[in-house]
Amino acid sequence: QVQLVESGGGVVQSGGSLSLSCAASGNLFSIDTMGWYRQAPGKERELVATTTRSGSVTYGDSVKGRFTISRDNAKNMIHLQMNSLKPEDTGVYYCRIEILNEYWGQGTQVTVSS
Repeated sequence: QVQLVESGGGVVQSGGSLSLSCAASGNLFSIDTMGWYRQAPGKERELVATTTRSGSVTYGDSVKGRFTISRDNAKNMIHLQMNSLKPEDTGVYYCRIEILNEYWGQGTQVTVSS
């Protein structure tokens, strides 16, 4: 089975940066999409960034120009570089990949203090 483990979350001051990583294991043949979603307390989970097999990238409106998604195929990892962080970026960040089905990681907490 597929397992996703996020890391890199923590506490950062407003305006700072964090880099999240997601390590994937299991049968990872022909991943269709991979990306990040986040969920703040009391709010619905929302798109942060995704990439498709064809290379297209989609960012949530609130993170455009500040976050960058990337992949390391050799290590079966994806990353999210987050710059110019704002308090409203606070939440649990979840890794997601899609092969035949979708798979989710357990999430990593990001807290941005003002």
